Amino acid sequence: MYRSPHEILKSYWNYESFRPMQEDIVLSVLSGKDTLALMPTGGGKSICFQVPGMIKEGLCLVVSPLIALMKDQVQQLRNKGITSFAVYSGMTRKEVISTFKLAMTGNCKFLYVSPERLETELFKEFLPALHVNLIAVDEAHCISQWGYDFRPSYLRIAALREELPSVPLLALTASATREIREDICFRLKMVEPVIFTQSFLRPNLSFSVLKSASIFNSITGILRRQEGSTIIYCRNRRRTKEISDLLNMHGIPADYYHAGLETEQRNARHDRWMKNAVRVMVCTNAFGMGIDKPDVRLVLHADLPDCLESYYQEAGRAGRDGKKAFAILLYNDQMQDDLEGQYKIQYPPLEYIREVYQAVVNYLQVPLGTVNVYYSFDFNDFLKRFSFDSKKAHAAMQVLGQEDMLTLNETVFKPATVYFISGKDVLYAFENENPSLEPLIKVMLRTYSGIYDQPVSIHENQLAFLLKWSQEQVLKGLYELHRFQLIEYIPRKEEPQIYFNQPRRKAADVQIDLKAYQFRKEQFI
Repeated sequence: MYRSPHEILKSYWNYESFRPMQEDIVLSVLSGKDTLALMPTGGGKSICFQVPGMIKEGLCLVVSPLIALMKDQVQQLRNKGITSFAVYSGMTRKEVISTFKLAMTGNCKFLYVSPERLETELFKEFLPALHVNLIAVDEAHCISQWGYDFRPSYLRIAALREELPSVPLLALTASATREIREDICFRLKMVEPVIFTQSFLRPNLSFSVLKSASIFNSITGILRRQEGSTIIYCRNRRRTKEISDLLNMHGIPADYYHAGLETEQRNARHDRWMKNAVRVMVCTNAFGMGIDKPDVRLVLHADLPDCLESYYQEAGRAGRDGKKAFAILLYNDQMQDDLEGQYKIQYPPLEYIREVYQAVVNYLQVPLGTVNVYYSFDFNDFLKRFSFDSKKAHAAMQVLGQEDMLTLNETVFKPATVYFISGKDVLYAFENENPSLEPLIKVMLRTYSGIYDQPVSIHENQLAFLLKWSQEQVLKGLYELHRFQLIEYIPRKEEPQIYFNQPRRKAADVQIDLKAYQFRKEQFI
């Protein structure tokens, strides 16, 4: 039975009415038109595809480049009783197949996919059976080569449209110039698109830029004058901890957050801040995507961001409840000099890019011709081994990513896997001699089907719950079984990964589009 957009909005999101322009976008999508929506940070972009996705038969395919944001939105939808899944880099083949089968056979309404998944054979195999009713492209500016965040994997969305010619597409972005807007429509092969542009003015948000001789003294002074939940953005991980520690020493409750922390740490710190148990979150730009905290009263920048779009995105996380809020950027002469020379780091010469490429393949021992393979990649160890500057090496890898040669996924969570490698007679004898480990063996065999045939993903927390053991006991037991060669246990990993999009080549054969590269460099400057 057809339900109106207002009924869906009320029953699942408990909102009485749409925000400005949301309803027009929803109706455009429901009428089957290709639609481009430019909305400011905090403007409620996800509602624009989630409401029509709930109304239309079948599922909405959401293309997003941000793994953390995908996971966050899937969890939020599930909390509302809406069946949703996500497929992203780092998942095993078995996990991907299982997710596609669930999306195909269950009452799945939203399937989130990272753009690099679109051209895999697995995705193409399952696509006809997914019953896609709408394609939503988040962060659509990533498809434009003139954009500040160009990602070549987005160019594959055009091929997806050829597979689903009658399915409407909704492209969403929080920032796009007129040139980028036209490029988005062209590259996504949008047919007579309806374009909605919401005002980027935030009347309740006060913007200030202050020159400061002492950044930390300015921060504490501002925090004592301005009450309420606060985010402080920094450019590097070390600085987040330094400022957080100093604030706590001065009696201002603060925590820090960056991509180098383990998932459980990040989640715990995020939750404390969301519940106002901690007033201030000092963070890198890894913190922010998907955050839905309307009562942030202050966003402080302790460093200058790379570009205006980044600043607007980050500052825009203040005052989403419509009440008065403040965005304050602090800077000094040294920061300004560093930023003006940043293009030398962000756009290294081709010779340096080739040097980094050669170092990567040497570090990972990648044979010539290797393609479509993931490698775990310890970036910090790599930097030490080859004595590279962190920012410049990272920039070179971004260029290699923009040229579609390899992809660096900065944080990929891989669950632990277990595979029983002993015979059943040996296992039975071991259980008799080691009764303390028998419960762990039994629970794994009962809980994880196929664990005798192939490596299976396990969850230590789930085992601890079922056994009423501590997590430390579970980990100790798994290591013991591995040591006795009864199982092959690979602990969970949370580390960067490199994916080779194109066959590994000789460094001398690495080429880049110098014209486009120079254009982006000039735009950056």
